[in-house]
Amino acid sequence: MDGRRVPRLSLDLLRGFRAAARHLSFTRAAQELFVTQPAISREVKTLEEQLGQALFRRVNRSLEMTQAGQELYRAVDEALGLIDAATLRIAGSWRTLSVTTTVALASTWLVPRLPRFAQQHPEINMRFVASNQMVDLDREQIDIALRFIPVGSTTTSQDKLFDYQQFPVCAPALARDPARPLRSRDDLARHVLLDFETVVYGRPWYDWQKWLGAMGMRGFQGAGWLRFSHYDQVIEAAVKGSGVAIGKLPHLRSHLREGTLVAPLGSECVATLGAFYIELSAATPRDAAEVFVNWVHAEAQRDLEVQR
Repeated sequence: MDGRRVPRLSLDLLRGFRAAARHLSFTRAAQELFVTQPAISREVKTLEEQLGQALFRRVNRSLEMTQAGQELYRAVDEALGLIDAATLRIAGSWRTLSVTTTVALASTWLVPRLPRFAQQHPEINMRFVASNQMVDLDREQIDIALRFIPVGSTTTSQDKLFDYQQFPVCAPALARDPARPLRSRDDLARHVLLDFETVVYGRPWYDWQKWLGAMGMRGFQGAGWLRFSHYDQVIEAAVKGSGVAIGKLPHLRSHLREGTLVAPLGSECVATLGAFYIELSAATPRDAAEVFVNWVHAEAQRDLEVQR
């Protein structure tokens, strides 16, 4: 039998490490846990000394997990999630948690993942409010917002979930059409453009207008237009080969991974129009919100790992 002593790791150290690993930032981990940045740094250092392994490394002023850190994070995230869920279940202190985000993100990214959340946390009652308005969390009694923040706008939240990117997408068969190849932005002129029109924060929003503006192509015209008031309708039309739509990340990551849609113009035609941040109401119990917030971050991280 191996007589080496297994380190007994403090839950406080593991929670600090988990937050730092999720954000890849000691500063943002400290903000989440309401402690100081040096406190998170000391906790991680203590954990590394106990394990005899480096968990993070600095690369170009950013933080990366080592292989040991990645392995520990997977185990710690699952274990602490189970502990938190059991604690809430035993204490019977849970109440319905209300979450809001944009209509497009709700329908294409969040809602399809909810069965996985329900399976992991059957004790949690959820209420979802999909809205393109700047919902006042306290007035509307919403606990958590996955808030879209356009480029150039400010937010009080430091908890960034992911960037919001746009780019042309279409069905694979349309991209391979020899009569109308899609190799450059100018080739879009020979295709029907599928547009999503809505209102975001009280202002009209057209997907193609936003992307064309970011690409410096204002006034560009396709072979025709089909406009829809719901983004899932736009995507259904694109999958069926009706034309070229504006794809969004993270919204369409599964479509691109499964090959039902392709991005024929590549990375040079990707426009970053903002980001999604997690915002909590002042009245939201932090232990309750942490369960959902941790799960959302884990889903975002899962996307990146699958993409690699």
